[in-house]
Amino acid sequence: MRASIPPGIRVVRGPNWIWSSQDDGEGHVGTVCEIGRCGSTHSPENTVVVNWDSGHRTNYRVGYQNQYDLIIVDNAQVGVRHSNVVCDGCSKAGIAGIVFKCAQCPNYHLCAYCYAADLHELEHPFIRYTTPNSLGVRVPMRRGAKRIQLRGIFVGSKVVRGPDWEWNEQDGGEGKTGRVMEIRGWDNESCRSVANVSWVTGSTNVYRLGHKGNVDLKYITATCGGHYYKDHMPVLGQPEELQPVAPMVKPSFSVGDRVKVCLEVDALMKLQQGHGGWNPRMVEHLSKLGTVHRITDKGDIRVQYENCPNRWTFHPAALVKVVSFRVGDLVTIINDANKVQQLQKGHGEWIEIMRHALGKICKVVKVYSDGDLRIQQLDDGFEWTLNPKCVKLERSPLATAAERSNSMMDLSHRRADHVMTPLSGLSGSSVADKLVREAAQGHLDFVRQYLDVNPGQVDVMSGGKACIQVASHQGYVDLVSYLISKGANVNAVDKEGDSALHYAAFGNQPATMRVLLQHGAEVNFLNSSHCSALHICAHKKTPHCVRELLQHNANVNIQDSYGDTALHDAIGKENTEVVELLCNAPNLDFTVKNNRGFNVLHHAALKGNVVAARRILLLSRQLVNVRKDDGFAALHLAALNGHAQVVETLVTEGQAELDIRNNRQQTPFLLAVSQGHAGVIERLVRLSCDVNAKDEDGDNAMHLCVIKKSNLQSAAEPHPEEAPEIHKFYLSLVQTSVRPEDRLMYSILIYLSRAGCRVELNNANASIFEWITDRNIRQLIFGQQGEAESLPSNLQALDVSAISAAREECSPAAGADSDGAGPGSVAAPPPPQRQQFELMPKPNDIPTAGAGAAPSTPSASPGVKKLNSDAAQQNVSPQVAPRKKAPKPPVTSSSSSTALEAGAAGPSPSPVIVSGPLECIVCNEILQLVRFEPCQHQIACEECGIRMKKCLRCAVVIERRLTVSGRVVALPTSTSSPSDPTRLPSGDLLRYLENKVQEFEESHFCGICMERKRDVAFLCGHGACSHCAETLRTCHMCRKTILKKINLY
Repeated sequence: MRASIPPGIRVVRGPNWIWSSQDDGEGHVGTVCEIGRCGSTHSPENTVVVNWDSGHRTNYRVGYQNQYDLIIVDNAQVGVRHSNVVCDGCSKAGIAGIVFKCAQCPNYHLCAYCYAADLHELEHPFIRYTTPNSLGVRVPMRRGAKRIQLRGIFVGSKVVRGPDWEWNEQDGGEGKTGRVMEIRGWDNESCRSVANVSWVTGSTNVYRLGHKGNVDLKYITATCGGHYYKDHMPVLGQPEELQPVAPMVKPSFSVGDRVKVCLEVDALMKLQQGHGGWNPRMVEHLSKLGTVHRITDKGDIRVQYENCPNRWTFHPAALVKVVSFRVGDLVTIINDANKVQQLQKGHGEWIEIMRHALGKICKVVKVYSDGDLRIQQLDDGFEWTLNPKCVKLERSPLATAAERSNSMMDLSHRRADHVMTPLSGLSGSSVADKLVREAAQGHLDFVRQYLDVNPGQVDVMSGGKACIQVASHQGYVDLVSYLISKGANVNAVDKEGDSALHYAAFGNQPATMRVLLQHGAEVNFLNSSHCSALHICAHKKTPHCVRELLQHNANVNIQDSYGDTALHDAIGKENTEVVELLCNAPNLDFTVKNNRGFNVLHHAALKGNVVAARRILLLSRQLVNVRKDDGFAALHLAALNGHAQVVETLVTEGQAELDIRNNRQQTPFLLAVSQGHAGVIERLVRLSCDVNAKDEDGDNAMHLCVIKKSNLQSAAEPHPEEAPEIHKFYLSLVQTSVRPEDRLMYSILIYLSRAGCRVELNNANASIFEWITDRNIRQLIFGQQGEAESLPSNLQALDVSAISAAREECSPAAGADSDGAGPGSVAAPPPPQRQQFELMPKPNDIPTAGAGAAPSTPSASPGVKKLNSDAAQQNVSPQVAPRKKAPKPPVTSSSSSTALEAGAAGPSPSPVIVSGPLECIVCNEILQLVRFEPCQHQIACEECGIRMKKCLRCAVVIERRLTVSGRVVALPTSTSSPSDPTRLPSGDLLRYLENKVQEFEESHFCGICMERKRDVAFLCGHGACSHCAETLRTCHMCRKTILKKINLY
């Protein structure tokens, strides 16, 4: 056991410490860097060498003479990870290092940091697991235990080079200091094993802090790294029993199980890392029941939700299994007769009369042992035996307080028993049990006979329920009236705080509610979840019960434990009649916010409830632009969640600010693009939103389309009625080489290009061509913009339609070479050089030097769009810097635009001058093109242009060649080669030389340290210096296993 101590473990002084302040004081941290071995005079067996963060280095006992000088505070540096364990303190999945499990609370774990930070109950004992296969060691409670601060090299420490330093002058030289910016892991090998240091010289790099037992640093100033309980940590060298590695525990979920998310959104986002990831669209389904579709190899759960085209992957700890059906559930028989007929085989079979029961609401009266259900129709009492797959759950007796108060919240407060099962817990044999049981069955004669003899037991309880409560739930009005006449307490509560009025609301019994209210029941009585009867009725969609409560002046502004009012619940359940009743209440306050900051209009936008949004706007239109704390207004929420009808309602009926911005400067249009909601995107464009809006990062819609690619890959296919344009582009991409999962992204990009969204730089000076590098894809998307990426700073850009019109009018082969693809087609455009020519006039249209008359204007073909200066001015992109390696859009002046107008008389337009790089027709490189005089054509780069005597476009003799900056290109002399790099402008020459130096370094120096020559090669073709290659097991370039190392001489 002692021989298996790996170097790299982080330690502090332990129980047998006798070495004064060699460690710089108790709580100061060191790293095990060497393991003692038999026969060594430096460090004998059962000792280890520790490199303290202060720089001191010596050996200590780990069993030598039965003495133990050290305890372990962290072993994540040697790769210890508990893969399937989630810390309930910080919600990190796959805890690295030591794990503590509560011995009292089921399935409650803490990482070492959270354990020492005193999370959870201090009186609870814990079990410590040093490694994943440790049996576990029980440690005492933390209350009263010795807690010590950890000090050493942590974030913020001031450091210098340490004992294992091998990195030459990276720190600026001996004695230069740096600051630790981050402690992190090295690839997937270990955690918290390297430190990211910023040196005073300005350089930043990572250095070993326990990785493979090496420590490159020592501190000048130590900082705090948390705490530890000295008596609760493992002693280095003392044996701990290990359990054999057992096969993975069988998952608690099975395919077909009904499940629900049981965590808050913030906790779920953290838990999802490495387990399917997080998508904001998951929020729509967190309150819904899903079905387990499959269980992945990692043990994650793939869940399918009804009416959702996507399947979401969840960490198993985020889900709870929902018991499918219980007696008393309200269910709806599905409407598909063929499907029911197939499912009924062997499950009660099918008879033709059952067709009349399809789509009707029924109550479960019995659940058979094989899972089949005996259900009863509510309208006529017919009973059927059905396969459970033939019905959908409408209402369950296990509905929780959280469920009825807010459908968007989690199930963390689930109650095991519930008032909606009035007979549960009434199986006792006492007289009181029998009395309450008879009341629940409506046996008035028995109850009257008993209470006439024992009137003092009218409020006796069984299973926490009184007679008046169970009778109210079942709707026995006569029995309730009799109990009240005998003095029953109409406001008696059970252990959940529910009164008889709550029971009547759960049971959908308006007549019983009327009797209770007439006899003193408190209409605004709140249960333990702060829910009134009105909350329950709103959530259960029972308008007649809501009406009864409103007639007795129920307070519609009461908020439950989640801050929701009854109207919040009604909106979430999409019950139009209940929403109407609540909105008509005279004292309703529309501005009330729940705990998440949503007012009722926000909630309607979140849920996509058009009717509720329209009604609220009619009564309180001033809410339309009210923002939450994060800046989200109702229009943001509707756009983010893909509710196109709500978006249109808010804008057209509520006059919402179309380009309203949240705290991150995002508009509704940007949010819709980021989620791939095609219907909302087209709706907002039709409503004239700003398609060139940018967020705080400078990203416009095109940036977000590629940055949020993963969201778009999981988004629904565009609907032909909601998004006809994007759907048309989507279908046209089916026959192309575009991957199916990327079709929506490219469809939206094409649509944005057509809608006038410009290709611009964000705050990081990046355009979307940083991500889209395929030239064919660029042409496919941006054919309508002339393969534009960005605009020159001194010119104005025409919009897409303007450029399209210019191309149609100016193209010499506009009619002859047509392949059937009009301006709106997404078919691949002609090659770049041909497109460039099409934007320029014919040779005989160009006025040469000395020409006295201008040629006639080419006639406009039918169907060509008109282009005027006003249209050009509407899509101006001011001051956008040009990008390297990117073609620029052709730009014309306002006068040129006017001259291009269809049918206009006057001189032909001037050639379009392009300032950005385009493809040279000779070498096919994307470079800055030179302009020939006098013809003004731009067809070749500088190197190719100096060889030309005549323009290849118009055959006019070239008198001189001008660069974009106006510099006259000098012709080569007989002593210089055109390809001579010294002829290049100074900036180009500098880049040329820098590239040559970089190529030299890459070919000769080690790619890891960049300081020593590469003298070792691997079979994969890569290499490194002998020093760096010594510890490599996998290639640092291609990650292939290194099978052989070959020395180079």
